[in-house]
Amino acid sequence: MIPRFIKNEILLSLKKPDLVVGIFGARRTGKTFLMEEIRKELGDKVLMVQGDNLDVGEILSSQRLSQLKRFTEGINCLFIDEAQKIPDIGINLKLMIDNIPGLHILVSGSSSFDLRKKVGEPLTGRSQFFYLYPVAQLELSENFLLTKENLESRLLYGGYPQVITASTVKERIAILTSIRDGYLLKDILELDNQKDSLFVLNLLRLIAFQIGNDISFSELASKLNVNKKTVMRYLELLEKCFVLFSLHGFSRNLRTEYTKSPRYYFWDNGIRNVLISNFNNLNLRDDIGKLWENYCISERLKKTHYLQLSVNHYFWRTYDQKEIDLIEESGGNLIGYELKWTESKAKHQKTFLETYHPSDFKLINRENYLDFIT
Repeated sequence: MIPRFIKNEILLSLKKPDLVVGIFGARRTGKTFLMEEIRKELGDKVLMVQGDNLDVGEILSSQRLSQLKRFTEGINCLFIDEAQKIPDIGINLKLMIDNIPGLHILVSGSSSFDLRKKVGEPLTGRSQFFYLYPVAQLELSENFLLTKENLESRLLYGGYPQVITASTVKERIAILTSIRDGYLLKDILELDNQKDSLFVLNLLRLIAFQIGNDISFSELASKLNVNKKTVMRYLELLEKCFVLFSLHGFSRNLRTEYTKSPRYYFWDNGIRNVLISNFNNLNLRDDIGKLWENYCISERLKKTHYLQLSVNHYFWRTYDQKEIDLIEESGGNLIGYELKWTESKAKHQKTFLETYHPSDFKLINRENYLDFIT
């Protein structure tokens, strides 16, 4: 069992009155398992139901207070997994919170743009959301030596819970293939009423080869034979389903800085590699720099999210090709990070520090990366 970082925070939130707590995250990241663990800790008076159960959906979308009271009679907590599948779930949650004293509610969903809207709007100020990502390094109880031994596996196969606990390489690849083919795009296809996932998979493959590079929406549209707005729409959906995240260029409106195009990264290296069907060992790859950059940045963002740090993330690039992989802005302070698998020196540290003074800069490599991500 892998202890999830947000578990204790959720338990504390469930003790607050008149509050709906939500867990968002990609499919197969362990939301249901986490809810089961919390249910066990809270004791007997917890009812856990599935949002795709038609009987449950009929009751929890009824807007009939008498039905909702009967449904929750004798319990202290109601857990709803995949709550976004229930019509008008937010309105019904509001009815229960307003009219059933002492009831605590936990919901989960794999598509933030659907569930958060349904829950958040009716419950403004009375909802609290947590995000569950593929397992972060800071959630793993490993000593330094074991972490070092497992680094190649993290870069190749990522951090989905079932992948981490799998005993063989063959099993890891089979799990990732299953996620790619059966779960990865399910929310997007359902919400956009699509049956063919080929376009979205091809888009993801193009992104997979451009880790650390500025994205041209027009170029992607040309390669996929669609219009630019379609590409932008699906990239937005992929972010809201926790497959990708983007960084935008940092600028203080200096003429030399380039900020037009974003960069995209995967929340999980294993998903990136299964999309391009490449699990070769690191010494046989020509994309180790991309793997390292994607891993370090995604782990850093998981860390700042889980620790609830108020940090903005960017990259920095100038028109004359000077760039820094990651910029963090917090409380008016700037720190630049260059992520290098092999090199021990950064190329554009001096330019960045001279441009933004005072600021700080750190080179992240295999010798010091653990302090960066845990």
